[in-house]
Amino acid sequence: MIVGVVGKPNVGKSTFFKALTLADAEIAAFPFTTIKANVGVGYVRSPCPVSGESVECNPKNGFCRDNIRFTPIKLIDVAGLVPGAHEGKGLGNQFLDDLRQADALIHVVDISGKTNELGEACEDHDPSDDIKFLEEEVNAWFTQVLRKNWEKVSGKIKFEGKKLIKELSPVLAGLSISENQIHDALAELDFLDKKEWSSGDLKDFAVRLREISKPILVAANKIDLNSSHFERLKGEYDMIPVCAEAELALRQAEKAGLIGYTPGGSDFTVLGELGEKQSKALDFIRENVLSKWGGTGAQLALDKIVFDVLDQIVVYPVENENKMSDSKGNILPDSYLVTSGSTILDLAFKVHTDFGEKFISAVDAKTKMKVGRDHVLANGDVIKIVSGR
Repeated sequence: MIVGVVGKPNVGKSTFFKALTLADAEIAAFPFTTIKANVGVGYVRSPCPVSGESVECNPKNGFCRDNIRFTPIKLIDVAGLVPGAHEGKGLGNQFLDDLRQADALIHVVDISGKTNELGEACEDHDPSDDIKFLEEEVNAWFTQVLRKNWEKVSGKIKFEGKKLIKELSPVLAGLSISENQIHDALAELDFLDKKEWSSGDLKDFAVRLREISKPILVAANKIDLNSSHFERLKGEYDMIPVCAEAELALRQAEKAGLIGYTPGGSDFTVLGELGEKQSKALDFIRENVLSKWGGTGAQLALDKIVFDVLDQIVVYPVENENKMSDSKGNILPDSYLVTSGSTILDLAFKVHTDFGEKFISAVDAKTKMKVGRDHVLANGDVIKIVSGR
């Protein structure tokens, strides 16, 4: 799973990315700081299945802190976007090429209104313009891809009797769009059996397909500078109030051993000796961000896009169902993200193709009950897979 971090230049996009990954993303107050996409690992939070018990988990992927399990996902910080990107303006071609692989997008917006449409400093820009323009650019890109190939596709449907989904699939594969997503978009628009398409039909299909295959969540960044635009727009858009700069400062201070802080937490504890400047900065964060908003919002945005928007759950495959461990005694060594509604067999294939192909049975480690291949997984399930491997 890949989440793309997108937005126009100079809105704190790379700061947001670095706060979630602590990767070496370049950060500066001028447009197009990100020339090539930065790639890193972020983590989403879920309750640890053994919290409150006498044992502790030993993660091999991710980590566990304060009874919260952090499961890794891939993040990509895409080059800044400007209007006309789908026509190649700015770094548009590279932006869209980097974006192809993403399953969902977090759109970082300067909600304070202090950055104009080109990423330049200004006094009071309307952030809703940025939200609309990014959606319009990505929608235009999808429409452009479809129109470029539509004559060939429609010809095969009308004159050769080919199936629409099968013909669209190779055209859209480069955008990481599945046949199921194509089907869902067509079905919702009642286009499954449509033979004659207008230009408007094609655009409607492109927009719905984008919404399904690359949903967008808005990270309303720089909330500490001005929250009036957020209050005005929060009912209109799916938005999370964010202060990426505060999250980055807290994670760096935690990494240096100066504070105790769990990513996404609503407070921190001082552990080391702070200088006057450090102390003032942390006091500011506590008073103007954590206390006011319940957290910096950066981690919350990532959790929301994965669990709520992409409808993922966390499950734990183990080898020993009694100890909930692998063969070496590591408790809950691996956590996997799977789509809600996935079955035991889906998990088996995700762990290893051989497990899926040679599946025999499975055991629910919490209930110690044997479950079949069609058993639907629940969030936090711990599962032993038995195969003929």
